[in-house]
Amino acid sequence: MSPYMSDKVVRPQHAGRIHGVAPHLDEDPALAPNGADPFTITTSTGFMPLQAPMYDLPAAFKAVSELANAMPVTKLDGTPGLLSTFELGPRIDNGALLNLTSEIDNLVTSDGKPDLPIITAVFRDYAFLASAYILEPCWQKYSTGLEGYGLGRQIMPACLAGPLVKTANLLGIHPFMAYAAAYSLYNFRYADPDVGTAEYDNLRLIRAFEHGLDPKSSEAGFILTHVDMVKHSSGLVDGSVQLLDAVATGDDSKVANAFELLLDTMHVIEESMETMWTNSRPKDYISYRTFIFGITNQSMFPDGVIYEGENDNKPMSFRGESGANDSIIPLLDSLLQIPMPSNPLTEILKDFRSYRPKPHREFLAAVRQEAEDVGVRSYCSRSVENAVSYLKLLDHVRSFRWRHWMFTREYIIRRSSHPTATGGSPIIRWLPNQLFAVMDLMDETWQGLSEKDREDAGTYVNTVMQNVKEQHGKLQTEVERWCAERAQ
Repeated sequence: MSPYMSDKVVRPQHAGRIHGVAPHLDEDPALAPNGADPFTITTSTGFMPLQAPMYDLPAAFKAVSELANAMPVTKLDGTPGLLSTFELGPRIDNGALLNLTSEIDNLVTSDGKPDLPIITAVFRDYAFLASAYILEPCWQKYSTGLEGYGLGRQIMPACLAGPLVKTANLLGIHPFMAYAAAYSLYNFRYADPDVGTAEYDNLRLIRAFEHGLDPKSSEAGFILTHVDMVKHSSGLVDGSVQLLDAVATGDDSKVANAFELLLDTMHVIEESMETMWTNSRPKDYISYRTFIFGITNQSMFPDGVIYEGENDNKPMSFRGESGANDSIIPLLDSLLQIPMPSNPLTEILKDFRSYRPKPHREFLAAVRQEAEDVGVRSYCSRSVENAVSYLKLLDHVRSFRWRHWMFTREYIIRRSSHPTATGGSPIIRWLPNQLFAVMDLMDETWQGLSEKDREDAGTYVNTVMQNVKEQHGKLQTEVERWCAERAQ
């Protein structure tokens, strides 16, 4: 990871758009303004929170903490929790939780501004309780061996809905379980604070649905592997800004340095990603997955969910938690100007943008626009050296997405007939849509080189392109087979 810097780095004037949305980009995160959004972007923290997530809620929310502690199928002390006997919903319906919406007004800094790290912690706990509440009937049906998920609870009581909506509005996110602000990136703590994120085994969950408070459980492994991957994202943030600067000034030596940082970072991220197979066993995923489904495009909520007292009591619908809401690959999609086909699957990809923290959304949009303005893709096609680096980074995007497809195939498709992913996308066709797009761009970039340039690219890149050709055919066959078997 990049070292913390106490002084701002002076970057070229053309990088102003990115600094406009990420004003603390080159600062020590410890010097960020009090109460700043925990997902403020810096080149030291990348897409991780500025500081370790807050664990304890303010005293006014003691009942929320107690209920969240009592909620999991297996609690931290190993004893059964409320979800083990399907008692969470009845407990809430019988008044175990007061409506604390007004207390959120008191979550402010010394100068009276919203204290967003505390607000994010409160949002996280309410998001876990809200998802568990509406999906508990589905969990009951699944865990008792019945077919399908049935219907979830169609009304979220005001004691959950009010605080969830208010905290979400303050954070600029949707009022539902979020990948960054709740489920993964603001849901870890350290066994030893001095070790921090340096060692995977030092990570623990704050909240879990099933057995995740046991750090060796598959639920914990699923979430914490994402944390372990994203802890390296500082190199992607820094490398992306460096590449945009270098392309804008036409400095090929700096272009090469930026690509080197980006490639080294993706190598480490993919090494971490590969540990998912051992940290989280495929046979276990379908079980705790029950609690991270969304409302959009899900049979459990055919008419949405009414958030009592909100939206004039009209049903609302949100996508569920999904690793697709991470910012690693969307950053590279934007930086490398990877074109996506114009179809409904790509529209889902665009919709996912709104499910990231506000600082992530703004940074990705700025990179996307800056890459278009300076012409990253076009610039990299002008020399074989830059084209090779461009292809190598594209290959990391392909490799990442291919592994994601394999996870989906082995953890979900082989084990469940439910047609949609937790985020509401078609479980078979959605990931291949993006994977085909990357492979097609790699082939187009490769074909754009002269025969001599392709020879000069070396054995490694030639082998990569042969692999792309073979993988494209293999993926097409797999998708067609799965769709035919399920009549999708």
